[in-house]
Order: sequence, then structure tokens, then C-alpha cells
Amino acid sequence: MHARLLAAFAAVYVIWGSTYLAIRFAVETLPPLLMAGARFTIAGLILLLFSRLVQHAERPSRNDWRTGLVSGALLLLGGNGAVVWAETRVPSGIAALLVAVVPLWMVLLDWWRPGGRRPGTPVFVGLALGLVGLGLLVGPDAVHGGGGAVSTIGAVVLIAGSLSWAIGSLFTKQAPRPTTAINGSGTQMFAGGLCLLVAGTFGGELSRLDFAHVAERSLLGFLYLVTFGSLIGFTAYFYLLAHTTAAKAATYAYVNPVVAVLLGWAFAHEPLTMRTILAAAVILAGVAIITVARDGRVSPRVERRAAA
Repeated sequence: MHARLLAAFAAVYVIWGSTYLAIRFAVETLPPLLMAGARFTIAGLILLLFSRLVQHAERPSRNDWRTGLVSGALLLLGGNGAVVWAETRVPSGIAALLVAVVPLWMVLLDWWRPGGRRPGTPVFVGLALGLVGLGLLVGPDAVHGGGGAVSTIGAVVLIAGSLSWAIGSLFTKQAPRPTTAINGSGTQMFAGGLCLLVAGTFGGELSRLDFAHVAERSLLGFLYLVTFGSLIGFTAYFYLLAHTTAAKAATYAYVNPVVAVLLGWAFAHEPLTMRTILAAAVILAGVAIITVARDGRVSPRVERRAAA
């Protein structure tokens, strides 16, 4: 059991952290939204077929599909769609750091909802650190186009995508339980993937899809996202939720960005400046404080991570 837990933690930490680099490679020659849509549609179909043909589970109910459609639109179209689109303009490591602000949104949304609870002082400290880290990461030169500037529109899209992910997470928390865990994940991935495909089609990405000029590493990145990022990563995470606390499983939120930054620097020649290192430390410290302060309030169903 101990070895399996260690393997599951390693998978979630490393695999989900590496998906940002895989996305970076995939979108080099593949349209981002169509790529992500195909990824999740295929992964969702595999899960649903496995549930039906191997586990002989019941078919997803109407409620499963309804929840899957709403959560898939918010989490995958809004959340992951923002990531894949922004990574055509923002380095993968920076994208991972900006996505790490999801717990900040979660705290604010949970506070602002009817009947929500006001965060305690430690959470406000974490929120402040997160905002300071974002300011350091983007920096004033992003607005003026200075050297090493982060794309302003890319940063805005990523932060908006993080908000969409947080809203989808809160919706998932309140939604009725699926008939089976695999049916819940399968319907969410399949429905969200279809939403991404529709968005990519209406966004004119079909005209930019040229299979004759798809680079090998883009194809490998796509296959990695389907198999490791979606199927293996989710299996490992569900195992953690069943055998450890949700708060411990949620530590991926501040490990993944570190992995993404290092992999982007090592394999994609992305710049690793002192400002990026400092901003990463401040952002992740804020996320860690928020996560620890909310220990016991984190729901396994809230912290599901289909993005990256």
C-alpha cells in the first residue's frame, strides 16, 4: 500500500506537471482547441467503453450526462481551453504558475456565494502572496512590451480560465454523485471534449489543420496527453482520493508548477529568470498557505483536475 501511494503521488506530481510541456509541443503544429477537444473526447470514450465492456457497469444516466456537460464546459472548455490557447503565446512554465492561482479563486468564490464563510487571516495572507506573485510574474514590462515580458492577453486568458475552472469545481461539488466514478469522469471528458471541438471549429481552426505538416513531437505530445495526462493521471489521482486525505492529494496544486517550469527550461529552452523563480516561490507559498488553512474543507470532487 505504501509503495502504491508513493507511485500514485509521483504520477500526479510528475505527469500532471509535465502535461504543460506536452501541450507546448502539441500546439506547435496542431490547432490548440481542436487538439484538446480530440484529446478529451478520445480519453472520455475509452473510459466509457472500459466501464461498459470491462467492468460491466450501468450506462451513464441522464444526470451523469447533464453534470458532465456543464462541468466539462467549465473545466475543460473554459479551463483547459484557456491553457492550450495561451500556450501558443506564453511559456509552459509560466502558464502552470498562472494556473496555480485556482485555489485563490476557490476561496473568493466560496466566500462570495450565498451562505459562504469568510476566510480566516492565514487565507488572506495566502491571497495577498498570490497577488504579489502574479504582479512579479507578469511585471510592468508586460504592459510596455519590455524584454522578457509575459504576453498580457495570454496572462489574462489564463487567469480567466482559472476562474472558469474554479466555478466548474464548485458546481461539481454541489452536483449529484455519478452512477460510477468512471462514468462521471468519462462523461465529463467526452462532453467537454465535444465543446472544445465545437469551439475550435467555430474559431476557424479547421482551416489551420494540416496533417501533412504535423511535427512528430506534436503528435507525441498529443498521445502523451491522451494516455498519461488523462488516463493514467486521473487513475492515480482517484487512487489517492480513496487512500489518503483530499488535502494531501491536493498538494499537486503547488508541485505541478515547479515541475512544469523545470521541464520547460530543460527541454523547451524556456527562460528561467530570477524574477520567474522569485514569483514562483511567492505564488506557491500563497497557494500552500491557502491549502493548509482549508485542510478539512477541501472536497475530493472539488479538486479534480482535468486541465492540463
